[in-house]
Amino acid sequence: MRDLFDTPISPMLIAENVDFFADEAYFYEIKWDGERCVAFLDPGNSTELRNKRNVRMLPKIPELSNIHRQVAARCILDGELVCIVDGKPDFSVIQHRSLLSDKYKIELEAKQHPAVFIAFDCLYYDGRDLTMCPLAERREYLRRAVTDSDRLAVSRVYGANQAMELFQLTQAQGLEGIVAKRKDSLYFQGKWAKTWLKMKHLMDDDFVVCGYIHKGYHLTSIVLGQYREKKLVYKGHVPLGVSGEAFSVISSQTVMANPPFASSVPTGHGNERAVWLEPALVCTVEFMHRTKSGGMRQPVFKGLRWDKTPLECVEPSENR
Repeated sequence: MRDLFDTPISPMLIAENVDFFADEAYFYEIKWDGERCVAFLDPGNSTELRNKRNVRMLPKIPELSNIHRQVAARCILDGELVCIVDGKPDFSVIQHRSLLSDKYKIELEAKQHPAVFIAFDCLYYDGRDLTMCPLAERREYLRRAVTDSDRLAVSRVYGANQAMELFQLTQAQGLEGIVAKRKDSLYFQGKWAKTWLKMKHLMDDDFVVCGYIHKGYHLTSIVLGQYREKKLVYKGHVPLGVSGEAFSVISSQTVMANPPFASSVPTGHGNERAVWLEPALVCTVEFMHRTKSGGMRQPVFKGLRWDKTPLECVEPSENR
């Protein structure tokens, strides 16, 4: 039988977002906003980090090259690559770093925004495949394996009696949310597991519907806008299917020859193929948080809103 340490790992996936619940059958932990990664660590020998697409990450995150020195035995850890900025994870920074190829820029980012690997599962320990062991047992091996430091840390878990406090704390700190994992859950590579559930904090805002872009596969992107000093400005896209009532209403609006915005529209993202509309409709969008550029992380179309006029859709003051 081939040693698991020598095979690619496809991480198990979190099934769905659910409303908050507390159950003694589950562990609870912070949902770290970073890039999912698997660490192959051989103490005294080597570190290998691979993302969900099996891409080697050490060339982009060289400051983690020696985290194998912090483990007690040969192990495979599942976790998240995170960059901490102003005391909390910043997805845009780790995303930017994962796209870099210039050696000088990579070294500069490693100094300015060093990454940390936050481990939350142990799939292999000292020659033993742990994937068919319950999570509670895998967590014991994880604690046995890792010595915490600034570059490698173990994600702390909480019981049901602390779950609400953790959920409220992550909301107050502007974090993504929490994850609930059954203590008896097994590890199925590449599968969506209903034994792992996420509870995310979502923000929402109202936007003017300014156009749409056909994406294929029965999907479109709705082009969004908000007013800044009574001038309509571009605010990105939100995905939407074409079969529902909302899109029927949107696609029946008056078509314009040019974008309705006061300034030019960014190139790319399909904007050159957009069907531009008279800015008459308002929609609500939920999202994780705003990016530094004023965009939205993981936007979700929630519906059209008939009790608000387009002029009431004003850009938040912090993004002006």
